Amino acid sequence: MRDSGVLPNEESPANPRRQREIGFDTFVWLVLLLVSLGILRSAIATRLDGFTLDEAYHIAAGVCYARQRDFRINPEQPPLVKLWVGSVISVTGFHLDPLRQFSDKPDERVFAERMVFRENDPDSVQRRARAAMFALNGLLLISLALALERVFSPGVALGALLFLVIDPTVAAHWPVVMTDLPAALLSATTVVLAARAFGTWMWGDLVAGSAFLGFDLAAKHSAPVVFLSVGVIGIWLALWRPVAVTGQPRWRRFLKVGAVLAVGLAILWGFYFFRYAETRSGQESFNRPLANKIADVNTPLYHSVLTTMDATHIVPRAYLWGFADTVRAGMEGRPIPQLVFGRVYLGKGPKYFFPVMIVVKLPIGLGLLSLLGLILFITRRLAPERNHPAGVMLVAALLFLLVLGTGSTYAGIRHALPVVALLSIFAGLVVERALASGSRGLKSVIIGAYVLAFFSAVPAMRPWEYFNEFVGGPKNAYKYFDDEGTDLGQRTKEIATYYRRFLKPAGEIARIIYMDSDEELKGRDVEYFGRDMERDLKRLSQPEISGTIFVRSGFLSPKPFWDRRVLREATPVARFGNLFVYRGTYLSPAGAAAALYFHGIEELYADKPDEGAAEKALQQSAQIDPSAFFVNIELGNLRLKHGRRKEALQAYSDALKYAPEDALFRQPIDEQIARFAHPLGEIPSLRNPFLE
Repeated sequence: MRDSGVLPNEESPANPRRQREIGFDTFVWLVLLLVSLGILRSAIATRLDGFTLDEAYHIAAGVCYARQRDFRINPEQPPLVKLWVGSVISVTGFHLDPLRQFSDKPDERVFAERMVFRENDPDSVQRRARAAMFALNGLLLISLALALERVFSPGVALGALLFLVIDPTVAAHWPVVMTDLPAALLSATTVVLAARAFGTWMWGDLVAGSAFLGFDLAAKHSAPVVFLSVGVIGIWLALWRPVAVTGQPRWRRFLKVGAVLAVGLAILWGFYFFRYAETRSGQESFNRPLANKIADVNTPLYHSVLTTMDATHIVPRAYLWGFADTVRAGMEGRPIPQLVFGRVYLGKGPKYFFPVMIVVKLPIGLGLLSLLGLILFITRRLAPERNHPAGVMLVAALLFLLVLGTGSTYAGIRHALPVVALLSIFAGLVVERALASGSRGLKSVIIGAYVLAFFSAVPAMRPWEYFNEFVGGPKNAYKYFDDEGTDLGQRTKEIATYYRRFLKPAGEIARIIYMDSDEELKGRDVEYFGRDMERDLKRLSQPEISGTIFVRSGFLSPKPFWDRRVLREATPVARFGNLFVYRGTYLSPAGAAAALYFHGIEELYADKPDEGAAEKALQQSAQIDPSAFFVNIELGNLRLKHGRRKEALQAYSDALKYAPEDALFRQPIDEQIARFAHPLGEIPSLRNPFLE
C-alpha cells in the first residue's frame, strides 16, 4: 500500500484524528499574547542595559551591508541579523564614514564603534536597534510555535513557548543585536520542520525546512552543526524507513535530502546578494587576508575543511572568513582564563561545561520540566506518534552538545541557546501529556514548575546576569563563573552615571577595568585613565593604583596572568550587579601589565601604527608579568619584521616558557622557533591567539 506521506499524528482516513485540545484560532491568539508579554517583560527587565561589547560592531557593519552591499566589516558573523538591523538604522538615519582598508580587527572595531558612539547618537541608535530585534525575535518565536503546532500539537507549542518566554537568558538576548537568540530559534525551527519533512517526504514540508535552514546558516556560524544534523537525520531516515512504507525509492529520498541542503546553501548566498566577493569590485578587503586566516587554524582536520571550502567556493568569501575565525576562536580556543565552579581553566573549560551551564542558568522549574519530558520520551510514555519527532529533537540537541564540548567555553550559555530551545520542546511534551491524560497530579506538577520558574526568573532585572538558586542566584554566581554569561559590558551606562555624579564634580579621573569600548566612554564624556595616553601612560605604567576603580567581576577571579588578587580581597564601596566599585590605593602590577599590553596593541594595529611605541609598551608589559605569554609573541613578530633575529628568537622562547601545557598553544610556538634554522625572510609572523 502506498504511503500517504502524512505523519501518524495527522488527520487522515488511515490514522486516528489528531487530538486538538485547543482550536487553531485560540492557539494563534495565545501565541501572540505570550510573545507580547515576553516582549514587555524583556523591555522592562533590560531597559537599563547598555550595549553589549559586540553590538556597536554589528550595527555599523549592518548599515554598511544594507547601504553599500559591502561585507568587509565584521565578517565574523553571517549577515542576517546585521542586515535586518542595519536596514532599520539606515533608513531612520545614520552617519556612515567612507570605508577604507583596515590593518587588523582592533582598527576595524574602533572604526565601527566610533561611528555608533561618537558620530551618531548612541542612545537613539540603541532604541531603534532594540525595536528591530524585538520584532525579529518575536517573529522567530511565532514561527517556532507554528512549526511545533504543525508537527506536534498546540499543547506542545504553547508549553515550549511559555518556557522560552519565562527563561531569563531569552529575555536578556531578545533586544540585543547579537546572533545567538535568532540562531537558536532558527535552529530549533529547522530541526522541527526537518522531522516532519523527512517523515512525509512531501515537497511543501521539504521546502519549509530548507528555507529555515538557509536563514539559520545566514544567522550564525554555528549553523553548520544544524546543517550536518539535518543531513545525518535525513540520510538515516531515508535508509531506515522501508520503501513499502514511504512509497518512494531510497534514491529519490536521498535526492530530496540533497535538495534541502542545496536550497539552504542557496538562501545563504542570497543574503550575500549571490556574490562571492565581500566588495562590489571583487577585491579582497578584509582586515586580515583570508589565506592568513585559514593558516591560523592549527588543527589538521579543520584546516583541511577550510582549505577545501576555499578551493571550491562553496560559500561566499566573507562567510568562509568568518567560519575560519569561528573555528580558530570557538573550536580551537583562545588563551582566556575562565572560572568554572571556582576552578580556573585556560582556553577551554571542562567537557561538562555546557550541560552544567544549562543547569545553573535555566530556572529550576524549567529544568525540571525538560527533565520530565526527556524521562517520558526515554521510558516510552509519550504517545507513539511523538517518538519520531521527539527523537529527532534529542539527536539534534546531543549533536550540538557534542560539538560544543570540543570547543571554547568563554561565551557561556549564549552558545548553548540552541540546546535550550530544543529542551523547551520536551517541556511542551509534558504539557501535552497532562492536557491529554486528565491527571490532576501531573497538571499540579506542571503548574508548580512554571510558577516556581516564574517567581525565580521574571522579577530578576538585568536578566543577562541571572543564575538560579543552585549557585546562590545572581548575587553570588560571580564567585563560581566568569564567562560572558555573567556580563558582556552592559553596565557602561552606570559607569558614566556614577562618574558624572561623584567623580566629575571633584575633577577625578576614573580607572576602568571592564568589558567596555573606549569609544563609548569618550562618547559619554567619561574621563578615564587611558583616554589621553600622553597624559596617562606614565600613571598606567605604575604598579600602584589609586582613586575610584570600576572592575568587572570576571576580572576579579583568579588568573594565571594579570591576577588582581589585591582587588579581589578588598571591599568594594559600591556594586552594580557584576560591576564592582573600589576606592583607595592598591598595589596591582597586573593592572599595569594589562594596560601596557592593550596600549601596545592599539599602537600596533592602529590605522597609522607606531611600532616603536608599541614595542616599548609590550616590552614593559612582558617585564612586569611574563606569564602572559602572548605578549612575547607580539614582541617576537615585531622584532622578526625588523630583522632582529636574536631578539625575536628570545621573545618566542620566552613565550614558549610561559605558555600553558596545551599543545594548541605550545605547538605553534615550537614550530616558529624551529623556523629560525631558515633565513629570516622565509619566516612568517606568528598569530597572537589572544587577538581572536
